[in-house]
Amino acid sequence: MSMNSFGSRATLQSGGKSYEIYRLQALESKGINLSRLPFSLRILLENLLRREDGESVTAAEIEALANWEAKAEPSREIAYMPARVLMQDFTGVPAVVDLAAMRDAMKTLGGDPQKINPLQPAELVIDHSVQVDEFGTTGSYDINAALEFQRNRERYAFV
Repeated sequence: MSMNSFGSRATLQSGGKSYEIYRLQALESKGINLSRLPFSLRILLENLLRREDGESVTAAEIEALANWEAKAEPSREIAYMPARVLMQDFTGVPAVVDLAAMRDAMKTLGGDPQKINPLQPAELVIDHSVQVDEFGTTGSYDINAALEFQRNRERYAFV
């Protein structure tokens, strides 16, 4: 359930489309000076405004970050919920394996494996460099493709 305790939700019209946005200026109208915040904390603050639900992200958490003091000892976590996490395949593949293992365990324990899902939509994108062994001939593509699949057969089969 999305909340809007600070009245920050607004609509932006652009190119004939409407977009829901969360304006930091709404906090400034409540007397909070955001100009003193580092840019990175403003990004986190917008994320909290967008994700406010009264449970995972509360108005008190938003106010705490908005009133951040540089010299204060950190005393709380920030409920940051990214829209997307990018990982190279070196870390992304193990994350997918972990999800699969948890689903298998849930099934073994008699539960519903479909309940094991990331909190955010996830896509695994594998950006892979291809080694070039043959070039400048009519068979270059076929030779390089065959060598690529031979070298990375296990990796491709797994993914």
